[in-house]
Amino acid sequence: MAVKLDPIHQFELKPLVSFGHIGHQHIAFTQSALYMFAAVGVVALITIAATSRRSLVPGRMQSLAETFYEFIASTVHQSAGHGSERFVPFVFSLFMFVLILNLFGMIPYAFTVTSHIIITFMLALMVILTVVIYGFMAHGTHFLNLFVPPGVPGWLMPLIVVIEVVSFISRPISLSVRLFANMLAGHIALKIFAGFVPALLAAGAWGILSPLPLALSVAVTALEVLVAALQAYVFATLTSIYLSDALHPGH
Repeated sequence: MAVKLDPIHQFELKPLVSFGHIGHQHIAFTQSALYMFAAVGVVALITIAATSRRSLVPGRMQSLAETFYEFIASTVHQSAGHGSERFVPFVFSLFMFVLILNLFGMIPYAFTVTSHIIITFMLALMVILTVVIYGFMAHGTHFLNLFVPPGVPGWLMPLIVVIEVVSFISRPISLSVRLFANMLAGHIALKIFAGFVPALLAAGAWGILSPLPLALSVAVTALEVLVAALQAYVFATLTSIYLSDALHPGH
């Protein structure tokens, strides 16, 4: 009996509650939305539990929360520079949200929200809109100096401005694709290696080789946990770098 391997099936959206149709568009509450609400709940519970009994000698939960917050605060300050303190809660919230969603995806039979590019793109778009809106609010038209590097000859300026604008517009695409592609590829590889185990066991004498894909599945799982944390950190770091443009345009 052949065992069917379908590594793409795990990314299929399934409606949990249907709200009908608007035109030809089906409106429903999916498992993706459920996991996002759950991630917000987990982040809220962690921060509330950690800060409900603030003391000079912190407990385990408070120490853990303070360590994560100080780590992100240091990352934001190093990447965005002076005045970046106001964005620390924003970047910390993004980091924790992406981290929890990535870790949710490591639970067997769970859904990996960040494996859908529409989710990662909307997160990246929120970051870029924050940069643009704050940049104009804080600096007015001076924010446009971001696209005019100092010291460029006048005859070369139009080409450089076009390149800078295209580079800026491509930021949400690169930011979203990086997170989406890493989570998608990792979970596909994990599903394929895990699927080899029952396939070999069902193949009679070939079952003697089943420990090999099992060991590879364990190794890939450990690697995916590392990637889940690393991608959340990369997302937070790039967000901090982009926010630097809103704080210091033209520098």
